[in-house]
Amino acid sequence: MTLPLPPLVVTKLARYVLDERPASDAQEVFLRLKAPHIALTDHASIYMIINKAFRASGVEDVKVGSRALRYNAASKLLQAGAALPTISAILGHAHSDSTNVYLNADTERLRACVLPLPEGALR
Repeated sequence: MTLPLPPLVVTKLARYVLDERPASDAQEVFLRLKAPHIALTDHASIYMIINKAFRASGVEDVKVGSRALRYNAASKLLQAGAALPTISAILGHAHSDSTNVYLNADTERLRACVLPLPEGALR
């Protein structure tokens, strides 16, 4: 799947690749900033980067990480009317059922799916 990148993201990526990426034989785009300059190896590396970015922007009282970013992206796509298989493909899920966890994000659309209870059903 090919998705467009906003111009600001393209500019930032180009600056990193052309000017800021440490010299390395590694094929991966994103590398550790501290030597040895190797590929980011685990989820903890990504978490630390995301956490540092949130703290630098002044967000202190929110639990952050890649899961929060993925949840936000899925929620926005769902609210925009994207189909679940599309959201699943964007997030890289092997099975579209994995995307069902994001269904609770669009409460208003879920409420529209609820049928009214018949008279006297709550007795």
